[in-house]
This record gives sequence, structure tokens and C-alpha cells, in this order.
Amino acid sequence: MSKFPDIFVKFRGPIEGELKRLLSKRRLPLYEMMRYHLGWIDENGQPISGGGKYLRATLCLLTSQAVGGEFEVALRFAAAIELVHNFSLIHDDIQDRDSERRHRPTVWKIWGEPQAINVGTAMRVLASMAITDLKTTGLPPEKLIDAYKILDESCLSMIEGQYLDISFEDNLEIRLSDYMDMIEKKTAALIEASLQLGALTALSSDDAVPFKRFGRYLGLAFQMRDDVLGIWGDEGATGKPRGSDIRRKKKSFPIVFALERANGIIRTDILSAFQKDVLDDDDVGRVISGLEQLGAYQFSRNKCEMYYRRALDEIKKLPVLISYIDDFKEVARFLIKRDF
Repeated sequence: MSKFPDIFVKFRGPIEGELKRLLSKRRLPLYEMMRYHLGWIDENGQPISGGGKYLRATLCLLTSQAVGGEFEVALRFAAAIELVHNFSLIHDDIQDRDSERRHRPTVWKIWGEPQAINVGTAMRVLASMAITDLKTTGLPPEKLIDAYKILDESCLSMIEGQYLDISFEDNLEIRLSDYMDMIEKKTAALIEASLQLGALTALSSDDAVPFKRFGRYLGLAFQMRDDVLGIWGDEGATGKPRGSDIRRKKKSFPIVFALERANGIIRTDILSAFQKDVLDDDDVGRVISGLEQLGAYQFSRNKCEMYYRRALDEIKKLPVLISYIDDFKEVARFLIKRDF
């Protein structure tokens, strides 16, 4: 499944417009680096077409509309979420030494690590400022406080998840329970916050709790699918060669599963590959073969499907207008069926 749901198309323009508005009066080259990362310009400052999926921002706007919230408030929340997400990507690229994102050089690769750190940190500050501006809309102060709390708690969880992910790099004794704890923080927390903030535009923070549960399962299914694509994805769709996560020695779900289950030659092949500085095609091929012999591919897909089913069950409990139920289902299905 490679086609974005219509809801992504519907909200893309408003989300990008709000992000551009937030950056419109800021002229330092620092903000040109932001615009580059967001996919609006090339490294020479020339306009291009591009940009991310705006998944989290879209979930925020969809939720707000589904509960009858005010669109202007939701749009600020959506922009804040998107800026927090991109702050994390810029810093992650530095920490993971990733030289490309979305088929282009990363910010640190072009402008260096110190300036990339500045770009990411400034994005995080702008996210808070996007919410601060809402005091002019008449949003009750308690709602602003709730919004800050949701955003900050999710951001802290995301950083905790990144800490755990980095700590796994030199550890070959990771358990699946450790891995699930990591992705619940690193991936699911911000998706939970996107839905909660959307709900907050019309509901109390207590009434927004069902959206947090839905977001948790949605986020876990999303990461499970990413982990499958990172090893078995089609290069034509993902833009990355088969086994790309193995080449990066990433301890994704299938690898952690294998390390828990493997013995003999399969375990030896995986351990020897992950202890190398650089993996060649034969190394990648042996690891993939071992994963498939252990059933890691099917186990990972089943896990993804399980969280998807749990997310669908939570949709039934959401206090939303009935006309939006199919939109939530379509987004959930896209996230676990996508091929990129």
C-alpha cells in the first residue's frame, strides 16, 4: 500500500502553511537550514517541492475535527508537534551518524554538527512558542498548561527512548521487553501526544486519555512496520537497499528477536556481522537468511498486526463524531500496510 490516505492530502497545505508562517519573519541562515531540513529549499536556498509526511500533525488535526475542536488552535498544536518531531530527527542524525535523510544530505553533513545542534534546539523552542501564541485566541490558561504538559512529557519520553536506543548499540544481550520499552518512548510517545493535543481542542485532558491508548498501539504498529521495511523493504519503494538496517547494525525488532532465540551458526553469523566495522553484501545476506530461518519476518509481521488490531479496538472507544471513524481506520491501515 503506497498511496497516502486522502486525509494527508487534505491537511498537508494548512500544516505546511502554518510552519512557514512560524518561520516567515526569521532571516538568519539558521532558519534557512530549518527550511532545508523541512524539504522546502535546496542547500543553495532555491525552492523545491518536498517535505515530510506530516503524519503526527495530520493525526492532531484529524482528531480535533473529529471532536469538534477549533481548527486554528489545532493547527498551532499540529505545528508544535511537527517541530518537535523534526528537532528529534536533526539530533538523531548527528547521534546516529546518518549522512542522508529523504535522499538528501542531512543538516549536520552540510553545515557541521555544532550548527545542526543549534537548528534542532531552535526548532524545539519554536514548538513551545507556537503554543504560547495561542494565548491571543482566548484559549483558557488551564488548556495551555495541559498542552505544554502533554508536549513536554512526550518530548522527554522521546529523548529517553533515544537514550535507550543509543545504549543498545554496544549491547548484544537486549531483550524484546527492553526493545518494546524503548520504542514505546521513542516512537509511540509523540504519536500519543499528537492525538491528545487534537482532542484537547474540545475535550478536557481526562477525556483525551482514550486517544493516548489509541496512539500507543498505533505508534507501536508503525514502528513494527518500519522494522520490517528496514530489512525486507523493496528498494524501489523505500529508497534504501534490502537489509539497510542490518548494514547500519541497527538493533531493530527482528534482530532482537533473533538474538533471543538463535544459537549455533545463526547466532554466530549475526554476532560476527554486528561486531564488524562495515558489513558487506555477504554479511547482510547471511543475517537475513538466519532471520528467516528463525521466523523473524513472520513474527515481526504478526506483532505489527497485533498492535494494529489493538488500535482498531481503541478506535471504537474514542469520543468522536461517527463520520470520522473510517478516517481513523484508514490512517491505521495505511501505517501497517505502507511499503515506504
